[in-house]
Amino acid sequence: MKATTKLGLTLAGAVGATTAAGSLLGGAIAYKVAMHVSDDQKKQGQVLSQSENTEIENFWYEKQPKQQWFMQTFDGLNLVATYIPNPHTIGRLAILAHGLGHSREQMIPYARIFMSLGYDVLMPDARAFGDSEGHTIGYGWLDRLDYERWIITALNELGNDLEIVLMGISMGAATVMATSGEPLPSNVKAIIEDSGYTDLYAEAKFRLTHKFHLPAYPIMPMANQIARNSAGYAFTDGKILQQVAKSGLPILMIHGSHDQTVPVRNAHQLYELLPQQKGLYIDAEAAHVQAIRTHPDRYQAVVSEFLTEQVGLK
Repeated sequence: MKATTKLGLTLAGAVGATTAAGSLLGGAIAYKVAMHVSDDQKKQGQVLSQSENTEIENFWYEKQPKQQWFMQTFDGLNLVATYIPNPHTIGRLAILAHGLGHSREQMIPYARIFMSLGYDVLMPDARAFGDSEGHTIGYGWLDRLDYERWIITALNELGNDLEIVLMGISMGAATVMATSGEPLPSNVKAIIEDSGYTDLYAEAKFRLTHKFHLPAYPIMPMANQIARNSAGYAFTDGKILQQVAKSGLPILMIHGSHDQTVPVRNAHQLYELLPQQKGLYIDAEAAHVQAIRTHPDRYQAVVSEFLTEQVGLK
């Protein structure tokens, strides 16, 4: 029998109950674990984000002339972002979205790439992470509405001639893809997603069954309903692929073949089903969000080539 975590044992005990109350308990535990972030976890995410960067990357970030930006969400949360102006700017901005359990500092390696290509950079802390308010995770779905507001904030601060690229990894990849399906200004020119999922409910089921070795039923339907009542959205709302298809924006998809968190089939599904201009880079050696580490020069070249083709040079 496979070993499981303390959480897995707790969930298994709850689901093992044959009563409706047992099913409700299992769903409630799953919801709590999947959706809630404590203040301590937010601090841990900041430490983790910086620890995963190289010393050179963190040193580079510390030396940048940064600004703090603030924005209030539709539901009253105050969010924080770091803006890095580029001394060699070409009137373009990359808005970056970090992954689950992290903070904006996770995007420092990606910020370096965009800065080298002449972009200013905006790195928000997602709701419930880093220095931003909130304790309920948006998983890209609530965050799409926040990123709409970050886009408007950027245009107000930097001018209406600004050209914008959205880029995210993991949950952040789902964020920028979901954002693209909203009514955005024409300033937004392209999307880059690294290790993103196409459907939130399907990804939640995958993590439940593969990480905790538990059955999706009855946990997922119950957790889904609790999320709708408590978080303001359900896992089944997160139709990420449909959002991207609706947007029509050019998109670059990056994924690692050895991804055990978001299976690589998500990238293939996006590539096969999306009708717009698109690019696909699969790193045969990379795990989850590790393509930038396994072949960093190739990673930057793929990003640069895509941006040159879809956004152009100045």
